[in-house]
Amino acid sequence: MPIRLRTLKLIGRRMPVELREEVRRELALLRERIPDVDGSVVCSVDGLTIADDLKDDSEQIGALSSALLALSRRMTGMAGKGAFEETLISGTNGYAACYAAGPKIVLTVLARPGTNLGLLRLEGRKTAARLAAITSRISMTQ
Repeated sequence: MPIRLRTLKLIGRRMPVELREEVRRELALLRERIPDVDGSVVCSVDGLTIADDLKDDSEQIGALSSALLALSRRMTGMAGKGAFEETLISGTNGYAACYAAGPKIVLTVLARPGTNLGLLRLEGRKTAARLAAITSRISMTQ
């Protein structure tokens, strides 16, 4: 399935094409490393979808991802559990894993039942770290 890209506005700036392509490549690599991934979405903390490879509902999933990130960060802070790393939602038809990718980006990965959760968590965190590094270069390029 092709990965759709959208323009990301961060503090009034647009993400350069080269950086958007890097985000796209990271999503493709994630799918290669985890065969049970159904799709993923990268969005800003305000819910604006940057890139996705979902069949449907990418805008709604992006919006929910940003809300879930905000709630998860608040919960870990209030509970004194340190910095937020991930939220894993388990359903009867699979999983949704949400990762903070730096202070302004959210990565959500949807996976099928039977997915190796250790692999999902490991690769999800690696991909989130790579996305954070990519988006940290936005201010340096403009």
